[in-house]
Amino acid sequence: MARNEEKAQSMLNRYLAGKLEEKRGPKQKRPYLASECRDLVEADKWRSQIIREIGKKVMEIQNEGLGEHRIRDLNDEINKLIREKGHWERRIKELGGPDYSRATGKVTDSKGREVAELTGKGRGYTYFGAAKKLPGVKELFEAEPVKLARRSRHQMYRSIDPDYYGFRDEEDGVLERVEAEAEKVIRMQAVLEWEEKEMERQQALSSVGTRAGGGSAAAGGEGDEGSRFIAYVPLPDQQAIEAKILEMKRNDLLAKYTSDALLQQQAQAKALLNKK
Repeated sequence: MARNEEKAQSMLNRYLAGKLEEKRGPKQKRPYLASECRDLVEADKWRSQIIREIGKKVMEIQNEGLGEHRIRDLNDEINKLIREKGHWERRIKELGGPDYSRATGKVTDSKGREVAELTGKGRGYTYFGAAKKLPGVKELFEAEPVKLARRSRHQMYRSIDPDYYGFRDEEDGVLERVEAEAEKVIRMQAVLEWEEKEMERQQALSSVGTRAGGGSAAAGGEGDEGSRFIAYVPLPDQQAIEAKILEMKRNDLLAKYTSDALLQQQAQAKALLNKK
């Protein structure tokens, strides 16, 4: 039942649409040439009709899923309508109407930058919507990057002069004044650091001398207050060091390979022989 009702509704809609067209009368066709129109109101009406057609096609061309061929055909149709609109605008101006060409929009690329002229299908051909992203079209809107010419080794050597090596930096005297001021500051810092270290060294020496002077006064009575004593510690020679190392190694081996009973026997034998 639903299918029959849909058919009846569709037939009714078609019948009502046909009656409405009969009441309106035959549809007036736009003249092929704008020069054939003699009425300013009619010319303005045909221009408005062309603008509506352009708007519909521009909305349709925004769909990237239409396919490359359909997008190119739509873009051609839009450009054809734009040229036709220009003819009607010139005809309107000839009939004494306003000059619509002054309010024509400018062509821009995908980043909003104005494009003066486009190459490809000729001057004045414009791309809309998805047509700007077609292969071979996107490059027309993008500015070519500036190619930096690589200099040769000979050209680089030609630009080298004595100033490059700093041979004439001291001729104006500015560098000498700056270096002199910097040298003075660095020298003052070095002197202050040396004075601080020297003061610390003198304090350390005075404390050592005071302790040494106090010890000598306690042992032998009163001595010269200003005299300083330096004690030298005797160091063992090479033979004593080697003997000490051998003794340590021997004790380690004995502790590793001997037992407590063997050590006791060895101690008793040394006691009987009066050996240490």
